[in-house]
Amino acid sequence: MTTPPPLLRRLLAELLGSAFLATVVIGSGIAAKQLSPNDVGLELFENAAATAAGLYAIILMFGPVSGGHFNPVVSFVDASFGGIGRRDALAYLPAQVSGCVLGAIAANAMFAKTLISISAHHRASSAHLLAEAIATLGLILVIFALARTGRSNATPAAVGAYIGAAYFFTSSTSFANPAISIGRIFSNTFAGVAPGSVPGYIVAQAAGGALAILALRALYPDITSAEAANVLLPRGATDPAGVDHLAGVTGDPAPR
Repeated sequence: MTTPPPLLRRLLAELLGSAFLATVVIGSGIAAKQLSPNDVGLELFENAAATAAGLYAIILMFGPVSGGHFNPVVSFVDASFGGIGRRDALAYLPAQVSGCVLGAIAANAMFAKTLISISAHHRASSAHLLAEAIATLGLILVIFALARTGRSNATPAAVGAYIGAAYFFTSSTSFANPAISIGRIFSNTFAGVAPGSVPGYIVAQAAGGALAILALRALYPDITSAEAANVLLPRGATDPAGVDHLAGVTGDPAPR
């Protein structure tokens, strides 16, 4: 089984990946608002397309080091299946949150906005919270179903596609990530969210993650820790797209 890189390297990858993720989400939201004023549908499409493409690239950049989680729910669900240690998941959390805050500040700076501006965009109705639980449930199912069936090489594209679609099929525009929910507090722009909305979002996202664990245990009752270690991208991979590398990690790359 491949030995993962040292924890400090993985934390740096999670910090940088989370920062790039927040920069893409918030920066593309600002750009969309400037490019397509008074057309919310087009603004959302531009924001979603940039996020989907950016997330795909970011997972490919940092996934071989840390697994490319950038999301505490992914990390803690992974820990529940033995893919990473619980202490590692706890260590990932501040790196992910800090990265998303830094990414929000960077996005503000790139568009000559105030570096830190607290969002006034309230969106925590019961419908939004239900949407967050469903969005997170689907995201976790996509990630772990692909890992379980030996198709982790497809995960970066699948995750990007799912999040891009979820921008439109959820009323919340699919945050599905406590770290990015916190980061988006710090930009009073198109993609921002008011601080008062975030606790509800985090609870809903955690609930979606818990439901995903139950669903995965029912659908794939024999999922192994080696398979869980391959979520998003196998840590230490030198050829992220190569099924041959997955065979070396799991011993069985074939879908089941």
